[in-house]
Parts: sequence; C-alpha cells; structure tokens
Amino acid sequence: MAQLSGTIRAASGFDPAADGHTLRKAMKGLGTDEKAIISVLCRRNNAQRQQIAVQYKSGYGRDLIKDLKSELGGKFEDVILGLMMPPYEYLAQQLYKAMEGLGTDEDVLFETLCTHSNAEVRAIKETYQRMYHRSLEQSVRSEVSDHFKRLLTAILQANRDESGRVDQAKAANQAQALYKAGEKKLGTDEETFNVILVTQNPAQLQAIMAEYEKISKKGFIKAIESETSGDYRQALMAIVKSSLNRTAYFAERMRDTMKGLGTRDNDLIRLIVSRAEYDLANIKQEYLKLYGKTLEKDVASETSGDYRRALVMIVEGN
Repeated sequence: MAQLSGTIRAASGFDPAADGHTLRKAMKGLGTDEKAIISVLCRRNNAQRQQIAVQYKSGYGRDLIKDLKSELGGKFEDVILGLMMPPYEYLAQQLYKAMEGLGTDEDVLFETLCTHSNAEVRAIKETYQRMYHRSLEQSVRSEVSDHFKRLLTAILQANRDESGRVDQAKAANQAQALYKAGEKKLGTDEETFNVILVTQNPAQLQAIMAEYEKISKKGFIKAIESETSGDYRQALMAIVKSSLNRTAYFAERMRDTMKGLGTRDNDLIRLIVSRAEYDLANIKQEYLKLYGKTLEKDVASETSGDYRRALVMIVEGN
C-alpha cells in the first residue's frame, strides 16, 4: 500500500511572528489583501496555523479568527476558517452543520463516519461532545431513520476489527450470507449486511468481495446498487469502496461535487480541507488515473476568485 501523504506539510523556516505580521498587514485599513492571506494560511499545516493564531493575539491583542471573519466572506471565508480549525473540530462542526435546522445533509454523515478508523471515530465523537454538549450518537439517531440509522449507530460504537487478518473460509461463508440476504432473497435482509460490513476489517471485506464474485454474476458493488437504496446504499458504498481503495473513493467523491450543472461547493471545500494534510496527494494521483486530468485543473475550472486560488493552492501543496 502506498504511503499516505497530504499536500500540505509543515512549512520550513516557519516564523509565526512574521506570518502574524503578514496577516495583520493584509487586514489592516481599507481593503483586504486576500492573496497574502492565501499565501500564508494555505501553505502552513494546521499545527503551524494554531501557532500563528497564538502569536497574532500575543502581538496585536486581537483574535485572528474574528479578524478573518470580519474581513472575508462567502466560500473563500469557509475555506480559510476551515483551515484554521483543528482537524477533529472541523469534522465535528461539519457533522453538526449537516444536522442542524430543517433537513439533514446525509452525504456528510456517511462520508465522514463510514470512512474513518475506530480511533478517528472516537476522536470525532469526543470532540463533538465537547463542542456541542451532546453525544454524536444521540444527534445522529434523532436525524436519520431505519436501516441508515442502525448502520451509523453501529459504526459509532467504533468496534470494527482492525487486525488486518484474513480468514478465507470465513470470507466464503460471509459472501454466501450476503448473497442469501440480498440477491437470492425477495427483499433485503439489511441486518446481515450491517453485521458483516460494519464489523470486518478492510482486508477481510476485500476477501469477502472476491468470494462474492464466485457466486454472483453481478459482483458485490453491483449487488449493493440493486438490492439497497437511498442513503443506506450510499453508506454501504462508502464502507465498501473505502475498504477497497480509500483514496480512490475520495477522488470519486471530489469528482461528484463538480459534475453536472453547478458545483457543490460546501462538499468540495469539506473534502479538500479535511484531506489536505492526510492523503490529498494520493487522492490527486487516483483522480488523474480515474479521470485523465488533474484535480487542480478541475477545481480551477469549477470555482472562481479568491475561493479558487485558495483551493488550488491547497491541492497543489507546499
């Protein structure tokens, strides 16, 4: 497996006082120097941004986040403020926003919860509780229903096997169980899908899918598409596709935000900001393989202004 790498790394020769001075100059007086803000904040990793915020307050007695909010706007503001949040706080905030008010953005739920490790899910849950004084499980259960709710509730227990071990005989039995619960049955036994897909490690899931190919003409991904629907289907697909190739899954998600009429800007921002320091460099490689063009080019063609400059700089990296 290729080593995971983000596009944003710790900047060499880092000087938080100098960066703080650049940002203060960019926001002082009439007008705002957005390019200066981009050149600093889109080329520092999160730990360095936190140091800049501390130095900014120490030097100027001002809150950097408040100053950025007062000077910026629109999608550009969303990108910059997203970069300024510690990673788990950012994910917790995105989940909260997805569930507040009328309606729920289910894409955020399955994309965030179905693709992270046990430790990451636990960290997201703890951060959510600290920020919003409510358990993430309670929020999720109040916002979604039926099989999707049960699937997400199971994932939130953060008890998936992460051993990496493969039991081939067990994989053959599990493939048979999934076949009987879906294709071979009138209706679908969602509990069987949940129990197997939520609990098994990625290597075991890959073995299950290989065994499934032997007993079904469709293959497992096609079976999910034909036997399930809606948000539940999307959540299962997130589990399966991210188990096969997580960076390819996120490349596909990024492509989806830019397909058709208009760009789903909120989703694109969330994906790029949240993956920037983890595996965005790998996602770029998968994107090029899958679609024959660079992620930078598509982002540049589907966005505009300072918002575009910020996203493209993050994707290009430092």
